[in-house]
Amino acid sequence: MAYRSVSMCDKEEPLRSLSHLLQGMSVFLIGMMGTGKTTVGQLLAHRLNYRFFDTDKLIEGVAGMAIDSIFRTEGETYFRELESKVLEQVCAYTRSTIATGGGIVLKPKNWGYLRHGLIVWLDAPAGVLLERLGEDRSRPLLQEGDLFEKISTLLAERRSVYAQADLRIAIANCQQTPGEIVEEIIDSLPSVLKEENRD
Repeated sequence: MAYRSVSMCDKEEPLRSLSHLLQGMSVFLIGMMGTGKTTVGQLLAHRLNYRFFDTDKLIEGVAGMAIDSIFRTEGETYFRELESKVLEQVCAYTRSTIATGGGIVLKPKNWGYLRHGLIVWLDAPAGVLLERLGEDRSRPLLQEGDLFEKISTLLAERRSVYAQADLRIAIANCQQTPGEIVEEIIDSLPSVLKEENRD
């Protein structure tokens, strides 16, 4: 019993320290589709005792239809406007982990909303994304053409924008589990937060 108690304390101590540094600040996950933002976000929210939001799910709730249906019937411009409105609302919440859509970083005004919290970029190379997405054609921007070429083009267009994040987490291969990625985020956040506090 004593051994278990020490083990739990050892594991919880970094989280207590991180919680103190975060002071309720929300965490936004950005990155390409296929990086696992939703799964990682859910696990991270659980570890931090935060609530979890997925902007794509919120958009679907507002529009009353799936993302691919919004693209098909209303177009990407309408979707991006809806995305910004949802982000504007959700950024007002504290103690939240928010998984965002891959293209949310493209509109400059969205960065004003993202800066309400700490921004974590989940960065995976095109080869890993291809392996994870497989033949998933439900994603509007991947429905036509060669999948690897589309992923590579989108990644090249967005990489410099994603790089504005507070923290980059590299996903080197498909063997990295969501749990391992969450642990890396938790381990890395204190140094980022301490640096921000110095500024």
